[in-house]
Amino acid sequence: MSDREGLFAGDDPFDIARSWLAEAEASEINDPNAIALATVDASGMPNSRMVLLKEIESAAFVFYTNYESAKARELDSSGTAAFVMHWKSLRRQIRVRGHVEKENGPQADAYFNSRSLKSRIGAWASKQSQPLASRGALMAEVAKVTALKGPNPKRPHFWGGYRLTPVEIEFWADGAFRLHDRFTWRRRKPGENWSVTRLSP
Repeated sequence: MSDREGLFAGDDPFDIARSWLAEAEASEINDPNAIALATVDASGMPNSRMVLLKEIESAAFVFYTNYESAKARELDSSGTAAFVMHWKSLRRQIRVRGHVEKENGPQADAYFNSRSLKSRIGAWASKQSQPLASRGALMAEVAKVTALKGPNPKRPHFWGGYRLTPVEIEFWADGAFRLHDRFTWRRRKPGENWSVTRLSP
């Protein structure tokens, strides 16, 4: 680990992740906090989609979704997930794997209330991942919810967060001649100490 310096320096992978994200916020044009979230369904078939990472806590990563969506059903079923966060402008990425649990309390309420009114109405109106007859039908539901919920809708019971507590975090940075730098932080289970290994590109 003697050569783990510069971009990779530090004793806390969450501090490194926050630092990289802060740099990306100044250079990426759109959604520097976008992650490609991977799950598996009940049959073991993998699935992936882009979602927005909303917080890097002291020991976990937090994102939000509809609890009745396909992704939520898969998260609840397996209790595990993975994601990759890639920044083209920085030529870096972070890969994360670990265990998930719901964030369905005051923290989820606070985040929901911080969203724009249109986004809050949309969360109520959309039956995420369910068949939809038409765009018109969706907009009609938006109008209905707007009339019913008013200017300050509370968080729906079917919408909230997930906290991913990792057992593996990999930091990757582009290198000349495709000789990239990769460092993986691993532990058997949350709460244990990390071991850090440099990987071949």
